Amino acid sequence: MSYLKENTQIALHRLAEVLIQRGLTISCAESCTGGGLAYAFTALPGSSTWFKCSVVTYANEAKTQMVSVPESTLQQFGAVSEQTVIAMAQGVVEHFHADIGISISGVAGPDGGSPEKPVGTVWFGFALAGEIYASKQCFAGDREAVRKQAIEFAIEKILQLI
Repeated sequence: MSYLKENTQIALHRLAEVLIQRGLTISCAESCTGGGLAYAFTALPGSSTWFKCSVVTYANEAKTQMVSVPESTLQQFGAVSEQTVIAMAQGVVEHFHADIGISISGVAGPDGGSPEKPVGTVWFGFALAGEIYASKQCFAGDREAVRKQAIEFAIEKILQLI
């Protein structure tokens, strides 16, 4: 886990402790992070007690088939949007019977950005305890830096929310 900054490593360990104490499970739907959040979770020994699964729904077709994002949502708002990550987070909870769902979709670069959604734009969805939260972040740096910052943000934010 040396690829994560120290405070994120601490947050990840604390997250695992809280999930174990409360008997909660997490599943993820990742796009721009390509499974990086799942990699961080499974770097911890014993993560199988709280981490159920992650699906990499990189293509829009995967988002609709694997986590039930409506095609109309993708057409109207795009893959990198609040509406899409909300649907992804809800879908991952429903499909994989997890207590908590985390979704990530963004523009990691170096291309693919637009004036409305520049490179570094990442949306997050969090579904827990019947509530849905979404957050948009704009990260700086190259593709690897954006992906790393997205993983770190997701870990730190879910710990705050629970």
